Amino acid sequence: MLYDQSLWDLFQKKKFSRRDFIKTCVALTGMMGLAPTALPDVIARAEQRSLVPVIWLHGLECTGCSESFIRSKAPLASDVLLTMISLEYSDTLSAASGIGIEQHREQVMKEFAGKFLLVVEGGVPVGSAGNFCTVGGFPYVDVLKETAKSAAAVLEFGSCASWGGIQAAKPNPSNSVAVSQIISDKPIVKVPGCPPIPEVMTGVIMHYTLFGQLPPLDRFGRPKQFFGNRIHDTCYRRPFFDSGMFVERLDDAGSKAGWCLYKMGCRGPMTYNSCGNMRWWQGLSYPIQAGSPCIGCANKDFWDNDPFFERLPNVATPNTISNADQIGMTIAGATAAGIAVHAGASIVRHSRDSAHDEKQRNDNTPIGGSK
Repeated sequence: MLYDQSLWDLFQKKKFSRRDFIKTCVALTGMMGLAPTALPDVIARAEQRSLVPVIWLHGLECTGCSESFIRSKAPLASDVLLTMISLEYSDTLSAASGIGIEQHREQVMKEFAGKFLLVVEGGVPVGSAGNFCTVGGFPYVDVLKETAKSAAAVLEFGSCASWGGIQAAKPNPSNSVAVSQIISDKPIVKVPGCPPIPEVMTGVIMHYTLFGQLPPLDRFGRPKQFFGNRIHDTCYRRPFFDSGMFVERLDDAGSKAGWCLYKMGCRGPMTYNSCGNMRWWQGLSYPIQAGSPCIGCANKDFWDNDPFFERLPNVATPNTISNADQIGMTIAGATAAGIAVHAGASIVRHSRDSAHDEKQRNDNTPIGGSK
């Protein structure tokens, strides 16, 4: 266990330099969405605070959230797991398995009651007495309730844990629900996405590790620093949207030129996430950059909001609701009007300047008409 050591303790133990430690703190400050002025506080807490024990449960899911998490690059997931938290239990990442790991989970629950962080991946099936998913021979819903009782806080990783998941799609035969519909007496952070961006997951964990409290949340329980903007607001294709230039087919010239995918069903205007500015794999790409419209995988019940490749009926723009065609027509009209106004102003200014020049010539002509 690493719970009795701070991040600085581990850097010293591994003979890393103070410079490496400061560089890590700088990266963590930026990743958590904090201002540069918060760096001294981050350094102080990384020197003093013991690493938080973590229990990571899996319900009904595809393990995509864990797969995304281990691809975090800033910091590396291996650094998070081995030097920044004390991961005590994980169905996927723990070396142990079976009775031994289940007994260890129970030991951590008792020894660190009220101090450990509970990460939950996957939806919670409550149909058929919870027997659609069992862990160690017990219904997963019972394991979740038992573990959450002594947790300090709960992190819902992925849209399955946050909203119920694909298995909750109509008609939802397993009666799967979100973790927050089962656990209501603990602080909960929702980190939706299918899967979430890896640095978003590590950022939330490190915020709690360093500050001992959850990050600021929006009204849906999502961390503001990662879900404060729509994908539409940070999309590099936004200028084409504003100009009324839309892809009409996924194989047309507009698609090849990188025009806006709104007419192809893009949910970017209604989806809050960090895809447009953080992206995946050290900022390499995200679905829209790869040519696919956003399907809104961080939204509640997105799996029933189909078909994914049909345009939304309208989109909110400042102080109005307009559809894509009206946006293009309005912008084209405004552009034409602007050109006309500019041309008119140029003519008036040219006439005024000509009259002024004529007056100056007349004023400078000597008596007799010769210079």
